[in-house]
Amino acid sequence: MEIAIVIPAHNEALTISKCLASVQTAIKQLPSTISAYPLVVLDSCSDDTATLVKSAGVECINGDYRSVGRARDLGIRHAITRGATWLACTDADSIVTADWLVQQITHISEQPTDMICGVVSVDSWAHLTPKTREDYIAHYRDMMGHRHIHGANLSFSSDAYLSVGGFAPLPCHEDVELVKKFEAQGLDITWSNRVRVVTSSRLQARTSEGFAAFLMDLEKGNL
Repeated sequence: MEIAIVIPAHNEALTISKCLASVQTAIKQLPSTISAYPLVVLDSCSDDTATLVKSAGVECINGDYRSVGRARDLGIRHAITRGATWLACTDADSIVTADWLVQQITHISEQPTDMICGVVSVDSWAHLTPKTREDYIAHYRDMMGHRHIHGANLSFSSDAYLSVGGFAPLPCHEDVELVKKFEAQGLDITWSNRVRVVTSSRLQARTSEGFAAFLMDLEKGNL
């Protein structure tokens, strides 16, 4: 088995180093029979993200899309051509847990699956109101069988990905659309809270309808 961890990045100099460090820690937990590596897709970056990625010794490829769907697809297809059989997606502002990859392998070993949808925890509530935290916790189902979809914590087999045509070239909700494609073809999806990622609670959204925008709507009482 060969795993590629694909990370799209658009001007993520403030967060990319911690993200890559967490991914490299997760890789070290894998047995020697499994190879894994991170791949960063630099999407229209004008800050120091590329320099930091290269300083970390991580491979990167470039795109000029301003579209997370196109960036993810570019990276995944690049990894598949190099022999990756399992693709794990996270985001440049997120930190994966040390057992993130091990838990994925455990799921596959216990019951073969085409996709794993994991959960996210919020890194800090300090700058948000208590009500926002309460509303989020009330909304979020942190359990096995949950139905949350996060591009920051999504993994799947290469064969299944190619069979459904991959991520759509969307600026947001590309993760939701991919899961819908898997469901439409009757592919197996594991909804796991054992596969975990800590994601940023920043309110400065990179996309108009992403996780930061969701938190902002909670903060404003729009949800």
